[in-house]
Amino acid sequence: WKNNFVLSKMIELCGKILVGFIAVKICLQLFHLLYVYVLGSCPNLKRYGDWSVVTGATDGIGRAFAENLAKKGQNIVLISRNPEKLKNVAAEIESKYQVETRTIQADFSSSDIYENIGKEISGLDIGLLVNNVGISYDFPEELMSVTGLTSFMKSTMAINVTSVLGMTEVVMPAMLKKRKGIILNVSSAAALQPTPLLTIYSASKLFVDCFSQALGFEYSKSGITIQTVMPFYVTTKLSKIRKSSFFVPTPDSYVASTLKTIGRSRRTFGCLSHALQAMLMSLAPEYIRMFVAAKMNYGVRAHALKKRAKA
Repeated sequence: WKNNFVLSKMIELCGKILVGFIAVKICLQLFHLLYVYVLGSCPNLKRYGDWSVVTGATDGIGRAFAENLAKKGQNIVLISRNPEKLKNVAAEIESKYQVETRTIQADFSSSDIYENIGKEISGLDIGLLVNNVGISYDFPEELMSVTGLTSFMKSTMAINVTSVLGMTEVVMPAMLKKRKGIILNVSSAAALQPTPLLTIYSASKLFVDCFSQALGFEYSKSGITIQTVMPFYVTTKLSKIRKSSFFVPTPDSYVASTLKTIGRSRRTFGCLSHALQAMLMSLAPEYIRMFVAAKMNYGVRAHALKKRAKA
């Protein structure tokens, strides 16, 4: 009887410890959400430099970064592939926000663009770099069924991975010299677990996160803030979602919120609704998350193939 009593007390104690541990963990997560996504405010960007550089700056999140940074008085270097779009976006930003802009036409699928980019921005007091440019699948697909697979793999690595390395190499030395700067590397929530049917994309975005975290640790005492931005769905051409909601913000509202998280966490989901999604996802084992992602992506794939067949 005594042994059973001792055993029951031990089990009860273990249960209390487990409940306490979970309660503390939840409280810490809620405090983190409050600190990063509710109480934050955008730092004084002028303190870091007069210019911000944004890649993939003519559409979606990239354009929203360019506009929100210009709204805060930053001069903007817009880098993108389409010269006509660059010209139009630059003119609109200059007219609307009364700041200077420079445009650089660059195809990030090419590896020989970085020397020219370096020359174009030489002499500018760059305080912030947004590595935003990226590509994804036309629709979710199994690897060996991707149209033009070899070309797609090369383009994805060049645009999603090499661009982050190349632009960091171009911009970071001057930041180190003056011991201040901000680098925001746009990854994706698809990097939170291996994502079936978006295999190459999710792997490339995981690289962005790992690179950012390691680089941020290496240079934590250099005065440079290096942060991964990990959006879920936003109303962009890439997501193919047009209607915004609490969980699917517009690029403008998403970026405005993201800027308030600078320096508060090495990894930001940008806004409270996306952070809540990430927190809920973290409660499930990786295999379950992969299963759910695959189920969703097979559904999107079926819809896309049906739509293509009708065209």
